[in-house]
Amino acid sequence: MALPLPSNTVLYEKRDRIAWITLNRPDALNAQNRELGSTISLAVEEATNDDDVLVAIITGAGGRAFCAGMDMKERAQVDAAEGVDMARTGGLGGAARGIQLGNCPKPVIAAIDGYCLGAGMVLALQTDIRIATEQSRFGMPEVRRSILMPAGPQEPEWHIPVGEAMWMGLTAAHMTARRAFDIGLVQALAPDRQALFLEAQRLAEEIKLGAPLAVRATKRLIRASISMHPEQTVQVRQILAEMVDRSEDRHEGPRAFAEKRAPVWKGR
Repeated sequence: MALPLPSNTVLYEKRDRIAWITLNRPDALNAQNRELGSTISLAVEEATNDDDVLVAIITGAGGRAFCAGMDMKERAQVDAAEGVDMARTGGLGGAARGIQLGNCPKPVIAAIDGYCLGAGMVLALQTDIRIATEQSRFGMPEVRRSILMPAGPQEPEWHIPVGEAMWMGLTAAHMTARRAFDIGLVQALAPDRQALFLEAQRLAEEIKLGAPLAVRATKRLIRASISMHPEQTVQVRQILAEMVDRSEDRHEGPRAFAEKRAPVWKGR
């Protein structure tokens, strides 16, 4: 079921409790401009608020790029009209409405085919699992445009060894999909676009087998453990475990196992 969004720069379709979010500026290699950025956030909001959605998959249209980065033509126009300080007050891709991809409480898979550069890398690093075609390329070319790469969980060093992040950030060179897989930036490789989507679907179906509240709590716990002291992580786990333990699904899991049947999750 396709759902309309304010802009056709992003396509949104829900199939079998999976939200497919497609960046739809193929002629511009899905480069991220303000319109695309804000519409992504609205699509993420739709997936977040829809209780029937359990997993989201984000990808790019056209087969040449997941997202080739920031739309530099628009950036130059905005710099001329608003001044270079625009980057510190929202910049391109800033969203006045919606939910940022990194704040989606549900699991998000990035299905990457082609170039994944700059703002595209930032977008991909906000997802939970990344898979890519073998011809895909990754990079952070910001320094060649006198732009500073972002900080926090969407920065490469949160996901890969510091030396690899330095190589990527300082050289601005492209990393092959094979190298990205070898260092853990990407979790699976597919030979072509069709195989990529089949793998994304398979991963989403695996995630759907888990109790929804437990899946979301697990995502929150893993993300918290990246930046918190271990003792703080234990405290966060206690809070999340209490929430899961109070759910109906908490009793359904063991009961279904004992009765040798598939559990029927209610998400509550």
